[in-house]
This record gives sequence, C-alpha cells and structure tokens, in this order.
Amino acid sequence: MASNKVFSTLALFLTLNLIFFTFVTSCGTCPKPKPPPKPKPSCPPPHVPKKETCPIDTLKLGVCANVLGLVNVVVGSPPVTPCCSLISGLTDVEAALCLCTAIKANVLGINLNVPVSLSLLLNVCSKKVPSGFQCPS
Repeated sequence: MASNKVFSTLALFLTLNLIFFTFVTSCGTCPKPKPPPKPKPSCPPPHVPKKETCPIDTLKLGVCANVLGLVNVVVGSPPVTPCCSLISGLTDVEAALCLCTAIKANVLGINLNVPVSLSLLLNVCSKKVPSGFQCPS
C-alpha cells in the first residue's frame, strides 16, 4: 500500500509540474516589454554660426566706385551720398561684408586692392573696419 501511496503522490506531483510549466512557457500572446525611452539631451546642441551674408543687394553698391574717384562724377552731386546712404543702416561688420562682396565680385567694375579699398570706402561713410576683420574667401 505504501508503494500505491508513493505512486499516486508522484503522479500528482508530476501532473502539477506539467500543468505549471505548460502555463509558464505558453505565453505566446504576452506583450513584449517596451524599450526604455531615449533620454533627451540635457543641453542644446552646440551653436553652429551661420554664414554671414550681406543684407542688401550688392549690385547696388556699384555706385561706390564714384567714392574711389574711379568713375566720372556728376558735377554738384557728392559721390559719397549714394554709397553711404546704402550702407548707413548697417553695422560696421555688415557694411564691411557687403563692400567686400562687391569688391570681390567686381561689381564696381575694376580690380582693386581689397583691404585698401574697403578701408577707404568705410572711412568715407563714417564706418570703421572691425578689428581683425578679413574679407571672407
């Protein structure tokens, strides 16, 4: 009788184990865990300076050739007025950048020494060449 009792206990134990492991391993419809969200950067990305551009149409700066005394000037009209009025609302850096662009693009119609011409044009219009400024290439 003891063997019958041991046999029935062992059968019950194996049956329960079979049922338990069937339920544990048969979870085919269980949702998969979501991956953790990516952390947001704690500081903004480094600032990439934008490339400076001239805020006015550089073709209009052709009138500045008169300031350099390179074109015949109309009598009674100071050559400074049209050129300086174009760059009057600009900062020194913007004015220098615009005139550099005009000189390099040969808008003035002549080949010039860029640093000398730039300095002369800015000084005539009461602007200054910013320290360390170089025309962009």
